[in-house]
Amino acid sequence: MIRVVLPYHLHMMAKTGAEVMLEVGPPVTQRTILNALEARYPMLRGTVRDHATQRRRAFLRFFACEMDFSNSSPDDPLPEEVVSGEEPFLIIGAIAGG
Repeated sequence: MIRVVLPYHLHMMAKTGAEVMLEVGPPVTQRTILNALEARYPMLRGTVRDHATQRRRAFLRFFACEMDFSNSSPDDPLPEEVVSGEEPFLIIGAIAGG
């Protein structure tokens, strides 16, 4: 099982806790995790990534194992710690201001 931590606005929209558990078959990538997330919580479709392009929304970032995966290819394999459930895949709302 893959652990995914959602920002407040997304876990409130999905009516779930901040961390969800998802069954994701190999290979475990950003794309396969987001596909599983949107399949289980259809109300999140289009909130994490664009419907048409499938690109990450500008004000969201992806982290795992203290590394930023936001600009990595969505098909790159994620670390074994994420695959094993030892570490979560984090979806973080970016903070902007001035």
